[in-house]
Amino acid sequence: MTIDTFSLGGDLTINRLGFGAMRLAMGTFGGPPRAAEGGIAVLRRAVELGVNHIDTAAFYGRGEVRANELIRTALAPYRDGLVIATKVGPLPGPDGRPSGQATPDQLRGLVEADLRSLGLDRLDLVYLRVGGMTGPGGESIAERFAVLAELRAQGLIRHLGVSNVDAAQFAEARAIAPVAAVQNVHADDPGLLAQCEEAGIAYVPFFPLGGGREPLDTERLGKVAVRLGATTAQVAIAALLATSPSVLAIPGTGRLDHLEENLAAGELTLSEEDLSDLRG
Repeated sequence: MTIDTFSLGGDLTINRLGFGAMRLAMGTFGGPPRAAEGGIAVLRRAVELGVNHIDTAAFYGRGEVRANELIRTALAPYRDGLVIATKVGPLPGPDGRPSGQATPDQLRGLVEADLRSLGLDRLDLVYLRVGGMTGPGGESIAERFAVLAELRAQGLIRHLGVSNVDAAQFAEARAIAPVAAVQNVHADDPGLLAQCEEAGIAYVPFFPLGGGREPLDTERLGKVAVRLGATTAQVAIAALLATSPSVLAIPGTGRLDHLEENLAAGELTLSEEDLSDLRG
């Protein structure tokens, strides 16, 4: 797999096309859990195909099927160079969905739980995930981010990130400790993306293929897909990577065929005509 790389935090070289673990446990937000064996097979195949950046979270799960446990079962002992990113902050509500928010005092316990479930002594990248499924809310994140900065100083975390933040929250975090990555819903904040690019910070859009919430513009993508002999999903991933050299893509799936399709997007080269058509 020929994919550009990115230096995460200045010391971890990762492929810009990685893998998001949310779909390992469930096909849809309201659907039943997937079989654990399928997720294990997908993870092993992803690494075989060159993925060395896996994005997960303790709240990625349905029933007894949990993404972190699948990752440990499939891939431990981990090969050198494999970077696992996780996120803390959301807490499960009465329905099991991550609708609550952890207090500063609860964050250490969440980090330690991730270390146990993944079977690691240190987490490569931990995002402070702010708010719910809506956009950034603007509240202060200083106290919570300072807790993660202390855990980094103690050696439990290698690099820190922030997720679902606005520009003010991003600046607040950077004033406390180095930020290696931002994970927001998509690359639609040119100001924040430009700051990341200038500072060598990764910008990692979640739901890179819509996540079932924001449908892809199949008409615009389809025109380029036909020209390239590719799928609309592949063009969407390639277009995301073309946005900026700081952008990382983490499409996720629980199916082997979708995994191979997504990762093949790393081979696409978009021309100026393609990019013009995608911009409309």
